[in-house]
Amino acid sequence: MISKDALFAISLFPYLGFLWFISSSKLMPRLALYGFYGTLVFVGITIPAGIYAKVHYKEALANVDWLHGGAELFLTLSNILIVLGFWKAVKQLKAKNSPENTQA
Repeated sequence: MISKDALFAISLFPYLGFLWFISSSKLMPRLALYGFYGTLVFVGITIPAGIYAKVHYKEALANVDWLHGGAELFLTLSNILIVLGFWKAVKQLKAKNSPENTQA
């Protein structure tokens, strides 16, 4: 059976492929793209925070509230950027396709 840590490490490769694809496609709203990259920041912060929690507190990251909350803040910010990016793109598309902007 594969460990959860190994599965987590392996899962980064498809995500990096996803980031490469959406970055090169130029179809992703820029703000949403920043949010997806922000997820990597979350991972980059979570790993050392988890190690610190294990070494210093002898606990899992989820059991050290101030560390866990700090790490989750970056995931929350990433999610907000993704939502705002798509919201802005939908709003622009609706404005572009509104009856006032269409040619008769």
